[in-house]
Amino acid sequence: QVQLVESGGGSVQAGGSLRLSCAASGSIFSINVMGWYRRAPGKQRELVATVTSGDITNYADTVKGRFTISRDNAKNTVYLQMNSLKPEDTAVYYCNTAGLRSAAGWGNYWGQGTQVTVSS
Repeated sequence: QVQLVESGGGSVQAGGSLRLSCAASGSIFSINVMGWYRRAPGKQRELVATVTSGDITNYADTVKGRFTISRDNAKNTVYLQMNSLKPEDTAVYYCNTAGLRSAAGWGNYWGQGTQVTVSS
């Protein structure tokens, strides 16, 4: 069974940095896209950043220039380096994999979420 386990969330002051990690485990053969989404209080979940197996990245306009997504295919792990954090970045951050091929077939998966809180 595929599982996504996130780590690295926490509380930081505005201008600070955090690094999120998400490791996918199970009988995984390949992952097309790995990404991060977030849900702020009272808002819908939104895309933060994605990275393909070929290292093509995509970012929300609100985080461009401040966040960097990367992945380690050998470890089935995706990272999100978050710099110059702002209070509006406060949210629960969710890891996502799209087009994951495992012993169970193809599927899309979500992590349990990790809280990021930025204080002013």
